[in-house]
Amino acid sequence: LCFDEPTSALDPELTGEVLSVIRDLKSSDSTMIIVTHEMDFARHVSDEIIFMANGIIEEQGTPEQVFDSPKSPLTRSFLSKSIESY
Repeated sequence: LCFDEPTSALDPELTGEVLSVIRDLKSSDSTMIIVTHEMDFARHVSDEIIFMANGIIEEQGTPEQVFDSPKSPLTRSFLSKSIESY
């Protein structure tokens, strides 16, 4: 399954419902590709993260690798602006 910004332009209630459905799909071992700017969600449902900038893969790894020890300066910069606790 492919999802391109599945929560874009949704109100908080609908966003929660969509994210819940995607979590359920993950627990059923469905393979998914999700394009999202919801970093907290990506961190908790992903087995692997690919961070792209300008069509180029800047970072790839487990959520722990990408969020806790990013190697790319672009990834670090993006995370510092998009995650309050980063």
